[in-house]
Amino acid sequence: MDNIAGQNQGGKIAVNITVIILVLLWLLPTIGLFVSSFRERDQISASGWWQTPFAVDLNFRARVAADGARQEGDLYVLEGNLFDEPALAEAFPDDNGSISAFGTRAVAPNEFTPGTATELRRGGTLTVQADGSYRLESPDPIERGPTVYLAAETPPKFTLLNYDTVLNANGMDRAFINTLTVTIPATIIPILIAAFAAYALAWMDFPGRGLLIAAVVGLLVVPLQLALVPLLSLHTDIGIGQSFLGIWLAHTGFGLPLAVYLLRNYMVGLPRDIIEGAKVDGATDFQIFTKIILPLSFPALASFAIFQFLWTWNDLLVAKVFLPSGAESQVMTVKIADDLLGSRGGDWGILATAAFVSIAVPLLVFFTMQRYLVRGLLAGSVK
Repeated sequence: MDNIAGQNQGGKIAVNITVIILVLLWLLPTIGLFVSSFRERDQISASGWWQTPFAVDLNFRARVAADGARQEGDLYVLEGNLFDEPALAEAFPDDNGSISAFGTRAVAPNEFTPGTATELRRGGTLTVQADGSYRLESPDPIERGPTVYLAAETPPKFTLLNYDTVLNANGMDRAFINTLTVTIPATIIPILIAAFAAYALAWMDFPGRGLLIAAVVGLLVVPLQLALVPLLSLHTDIGIGQSFLGIWLAHTGFGLPLAVYLLRNYMVGLPRDIIEGAKVDGATDFQIFTKIILPLSFPALASFAIFQFLWTWNDLLVAKVFLPSGAESQVMTVKIADDLLGSRGGDWGILATAAFVSIAVPLLVFFTMQRYLVRGLLAGSVK
């Protein structure tokens, strides 16, 4: 018995560790988006989000001003510090940068190491030190300073500018309301319909019930993309067209097979004695459904509600097909894809912020529903 108890304890620890690892792996992309949303574009391009606390080598370009050149014997000398140049002063306000390499050509910005004297194409030599100080020597008067390309170690920087750009984008508030307008009904409607259908398929005997169950399972394998154009044509023919009603019905149709399948399989496993006892006491099917089946099926209902809400909130394809293209009807995913990412495709900070803002609400809903789901399960086990 002791060996069995030890084995059970070891298995429980292994299961807990596995669950923790899976949760961390699932949260890892979201954590990466959250961290990247506070970083600048150049630092995101140069290093991964896990390197956020560390300094990053970035490439800069600075034009050395010719002011201050003096003559020393037969040479004209110009000295200064690159971090004092206007192009670098903003990036290094405290002159605390460290140059790891420099060059005089755009095609080879990291050609020389600090302290190396390099020949300039116009004559003369240029020496740049790691602290940014430079010395230019030329046999001819220095009328124009050279352009210096350098790689400098920059400290980690965090900014709220990405959030300001995304949240204050023109029409983003309207897009947020439109997303809620689409998501909430598209989550509630299929749950209501699927709950009634699942009860009928699980506990009511009628001809063709087996065929209906098989049809539901078969609809699960139909690609969503295959039905987009025919369904839009049907909506146009019946006068719905591209509208909120149309996208509600589209999400309902796409979500119903999975909803019916999940709820039916859950309801069919409920204790038969409770239902038969209620029928003996004179309860109707509707009373059994509302008073017994629905409360006992809360975990399944909540689970599907989470999946449906997440899917409809993050949907882009169905929204672009079944909603008008005007700004007054755009949801957040369409707004982000067309207006923000379309004109800022290379700005990874905006991309990460837009993605995190898009998933923040469904994540909040997910964890909230999980919390109440666990409470419901615990309360049921206590009873």
